[in-house]
Amino acid sequence: MITSTGVTTEDAMDPRFGRCSTFLLVDTEEETVQAIPNEAVTRGSGAGIQAAETIVDLGAEAVITGQVGPKAAQVLKAAGIPVYVGGSGTAREALEAFRENRLNRLEESPPRAKMGRGRGGGMGQGKGRGPGPGPERKSG
Repeated sequence: MITSTGVTTEDAMDPRFGRCSTFLLVDTEEETVQAIPNEAVTRGSGAGIQAAETIVDLGAEAVITGQVGPKAAQVLKAAGIPVYVGGSGTAREALEAFRENRLNRLEESPPRAKMGRGRGGGMGQGKGRGPGPGPERKSG
């Protein structure tokens, strides 16, 4: 399964998992491609989980995408579906990278990135107001 912006392997691979427009179900033995619209794309929240459930229901044996969120990764991992991240270019190029073992296999759920509204000034405890290098020494 490859996340895509279109319906053929010549279309660009979509780096987003839960919000991609189309999943390309590729049979690597028969060399056939089936385009499946991602119905989760319009969800306000939970798109990744719903997309992952769709992948599981379709019986995919692997997922190739640019990135996947932690909740979707958890669903895929629980179903035994490996996720390969870092694909780019067309879906065909991503498939070639997969075949040549050039993609990274996601072993565990990715860490959650947290964007906070920190209160720190970013200048350490001294806030940049230290006494400096010390008194000047005269030689001689």
